[in-house]
Amino acid sequence: AGPIKGCPGREPTLVGKPSPLMIDYMVEKFGIERGRICMVGDRLDTDILFGQNNGLLSCLTLSGVTTEEKLLSPENEIKPDFYVDSIADFL
Repeated sequence: AGPIKGCPGREPTLVGKPSPLMIDYMVEKFGIERGRICMVGDRLDTDILFGQNNGLLSCLTLSGVTTEEKLLSPENEIKPDFYVDSIADFL
């Protein structure tokens, strides 16, 4: 966002993680309760944290960046509501 900020001389509007803008929009436009939305992703520190910070359920898929070992590690403080081996588990 830094280079973009310099061109017009003003702060850019962030719409991706960790900005709540897209979730706020869906909640307002479609009348969806936050507790009925589940953020699915493969990163604890971005995807799952984003879900938690926005009042969503969260599901970690272990087919990407985060391993089960890291997830279950005593040092890990970010806990998803659910986790699956692969996104294919949803089918």
